[in-house]
Amino acid sequence: VQLQAFGGGLVQAGGSLRLSCTASGRTFSNHAVGWFRQAPGKEREFVATISWSGSSLYYSDSVKGRFTISRDNAKNTVYLQMNSLKPEDAAVYYCAARTTTGWGSRDWRLYDSWGQGTLVTVSS
Repeated sequence: VQLQAFGGGLVQAGGSLRLSCTASGRTFSNHAVGWFRQAPGKEREFVATISWSGSSLYYSDSVKGRFTISRDNAKNTVYLQMNSLKPEDAAVYYCAARTTTGWGSRDWRLYDSWGQGTLVTVSS
């Protein structure tokens, strides 16, 4: 399955953005999807993950309460609503799918299909 992430951009601190991750090639309604981010000079970091049905959600402590992951399987899309953005949230955000299971993970190495990333810049 091919993934494409979009929706990034420049936002002021305290602002909001909504990222989208769409799948093509085939449906990913049976797959868990995660969002990860990577800032320059830093390692890839887990942000959030959602199970195939949307019933199981996990967030990193750094975004919990500010970000919301959701999915619309009819549209083959997963969203990441980001509110109260901070300068430290700036990074390239990637969506990824676990094509062998419907359950997510915080470990990026367990995801086997990745989108190209979308850049989020937060000005202070």
